[in-house]
Amino acid sequence: MAHIVLTFDDNRLASALYGQFDENLARIEQKLGVDIRSKGNQVTVRGSPSGAEQARRALDHLYGLLQKGADLSQSEVDGAIRMAVAADDQPSLPTLEGKARMAVAQISTRKRTIHARSLNQDAYMRALERSELVFGIGPAGTGKTFLAVAHAAMLLERGLVERIVLSRPAVEAGERLGFLPGDMREKVDPYLRPLYDALYDMMPGDKVERAITAGVIEIAPLAFMRGRTLANAAVILDEAQNTTTMQMKMFLTRLGENARMIVTGDPSQIDLPPNTTSGLVEALRVLDGVPGIVTVRFNEGDVVRHPLVAEIVKAYDRAGTPGRRVDQAL
Repeated sequence: MAHIVLTFDDNRLASALYGQFDENLARIEQKLGVDIRSKGNQVTVRGSPSGAEQARRALDHLYGLLQKGADLSQSEVDGAIRMAVAADDQPSLPTLEGKARMAVAQISTRKRTIHARSLNQDAYMRALERSELVFGIGPAGTGKTFLAVAHAAMLLERGLVERIVLSRPAVEAGERLGFLPGDMREKVDPYLRPLYDALYDMMPGDKVERAITAGVIEIAPLAFMRGRTLANAAVILDEAQNTTTMQMKMFLTRLGENARMIVTGDPSQIDLPPNTTSGLVEALRVLDGVPGIVTVRFNEGDVVRHPLVAEIVKAYDRAGTPGRRVDQAL
């Protein structure tokens, strides 16, 4: 049985670390099977050697976030626990400083800083830093689209790219653009709304509006990409499972000089007509092993939305997703 005592030098931050009625400590206890007692700015952790060390890492990391001005949510706590456990599972993990202190990947803009909340998120964020073409594949709620937009916003703020191009195929459960009311922007906006939401979360609203008006940020359906060369830009294709093979090839070949391209999608949520092969699934097969292309695969363990989302994903995986074709499985 291990016994670890932690002392935090700021009582106010220590209180925020513990959470209301010590709810954050209780969550760490539940997830790691340890006993945690707090008294003032001091915390005592008792449990198995591995469990106690994981709790220490998680608490140390969360306190570090508070010192940087972050607010702790349940997702942040769960993320710290996942990363603390991963440090034991992956002793050579590049996110470790020595064997004790976690240094998870992060994306920072003037508005906010995001830290990786799972091992795959950490790998994804690091891949975005070093690779020109990254595929982020996995279920809803894993943060693949949000992190891609956040990374693009960071590159724009730092002057590493001149513009951001965000795109989605306008295919959703059989809907057709021609039957929707309004002009072209009004027709496509509902499909692109998640990309807008991520942008506004990472950048001040007035800057987003000015950048869109000036063409520095372009949000357009995939069909608008044909015939273009996208240079000096961060280019994101979201919901890529709903592209055809030709659309995906067209998009990938838009990559120009000093550009970064990120493709996200969930092969279990394909809304294409029957007997149509997903361009994403085909691209993952064709491009497997091509130097310079990195694919990061998320799973239900990476879901950072409401905890029920992870359980829903697991349940559908156990039951088998209706309508998913064998030839489109990864």
